Amino acid sequence: MTLSPVIVTGAAGFIGMHLCRRLLADGRQVIGIDNLNDYYDPRLKRARLAVLAGHEGFTFHETDVSDRAAIDALFDRHRPQQVVHLAAQAGVRYALENPMAYSDSNLTGMTVMLEACRRLQVGHLVFASSSSVYGANRKVPFSERDPVDHPVSLYAATKRANELMAHSYAHLFALPVTGLRFFTVYGPWGRPDMAIWKFTDALLRGRPIDVYAGGVLSRDFTYIDDTVEATVRLLDAPRAARRCDDPAQWNAEGPDTSWAPFEVVNLGRSDPVSVNELIARLEAITGRRAQRNEMGMQPGDVERTFSDTEKLNRMTAFTPKVPLDAGLRAFVEWFRAYHRID
Repeated sequence: MTLSPVIVTGAAGFIGMHLCRRLLADGRQVIGIDNLNDYYDPRLKRARLAVLAGHEGFTFHETDVSDRAAIDALFDRHRPQQVVHLAAQAGVRYALENPMAYSDSNLTGMTVMLEACRRLQVGHLVFASSSSVYGANRKVPFSERDPVDHPVSLYAATKRANELMAHSYAHLFALPVTGLRFFTVYGPWGRPDMAIWKFTDALLRGRPIDVYAGGVLSRDFTYIDDTVEATVRLLDAPRAARRCDDPAQWNAEGPDTSWAPFEVVNLGRSDPVSVNELIARLEAITGRRAQRNEMGMQPGDVERTFSDTEKLNRMTAFTPKVPLDAGLRAFVEWFRAYHRID
């Protein structure tokens, strides 16, 4: 039996490139979509696409997800039964400079994708949410059952809005949808705006590192291979609708529960590490000493992220497991090779 193609938006992005490569290795046909914008150097995005271009079964379209006519045409042409929507305007601090980019990509783009999936009765839509939706939450680890009503950045607000939009489509049109709350994904081919990239670049080039809030902020770092494994498992396991008249199957008090075919799932390793510890580990791996430029707490930042992985394990029998040191060594090795730094 020939499987229908999978559409992956944000295919030239960090997670998108790795996911496409895994799906292609599994024998799937992949339709990649990306607008190749200049939020960071498009040459990195094109280099990722060059890796994918060597795989039979990969087709790429340079298209913006907010362009409804173009997206509808692609869906009509390829007739996907699975869609992974990763395209979005990322970054917490950039929203202070260009908030409309978040509205166009994250809100309009999500609406376009939901409509396309509804119209073609797609079997499962998986989309990128974020650990940032937990915002000002103090209880750790962060559970999908926790309230997420106090985002502290516009980026986080758009991702929470995506979850609510997706739930409405799951309810109204029986569209199976799963939102992935990614926790600081890192690894080879990562993003230049992320801390691990910035710190590694500064260490290897002898430049100072901007350290916010004394380096005590902590993040739940999740290696890219673990992220992709979890995503593929969830993609192939859409949630069925539940009977809304059965109280044993639905508790209205929990924000992650619903009668609709809808889920939100944390994708993290459940092992937060402070920025100070991260710098120390990168110093050990690179053999370089950091020059620190101490900065205050930045608007939109949160003190920590910490994933509860119980739900992910229950749904997929998988928990992210790559240790931070191993993941950092893989990233630094790739970074040196990509930039030709000895």
